Amino acid sequence: MRAGLEHGRADRLPGRPGPRRLGGTAHYAPYDWRRRTFGPRVALPPEPVIVVEGVGAGRRALRPYLARLVWMELPDEEAWARGRARDGAEQSEFWAGWVRAERRHFAEDPSRPFADLLVRGGKAGYEVLAGPGVAPRARPDLTQGDDPSAMC
Repeated sequence: MRAGLEHGRADRLPGRPGPRRLGGTAHYAPYDWRRRTFGPRVALPPEPVIVVEGVGAGRRALRPYLARLVWMELPDEEAWARGRARDGAEQSEFWAGWVRAERRHFAEDPSRPFADLLVRGGKAGYEVLAGPGVAPRARPDLTQGDDPSAMC
């Protein structure tokens, strides 16, 4: 059973180096979670900031190209329960495979230790904390400008 996570190659993600680093339009193929395959390529025009989200967004192959890595701190069982509630019974087989794939992914390639920021949900919003990763200015800001609106 394929859960999708093992298909997340760095060369398929919009945050990878290449046209984006040169200010050009990049192309990527979004993953279709129901069909469990990549869909048609989509253009990603230049923007000052791009957010790459998901379990594999902080993977080892992408970390050198990230301006910041943000980790959403949520107990596994709660995160998986939210996903199951969102996806419904039709995706129950998928979720059985996903839990195994996610555990394997983070055992082999953890993201949290490299996070610049930790975000924790609370009863009245979110708390943002300094992450266990590198010092905030150790990596260059990969933005198109230096004014306050472009800074992470």
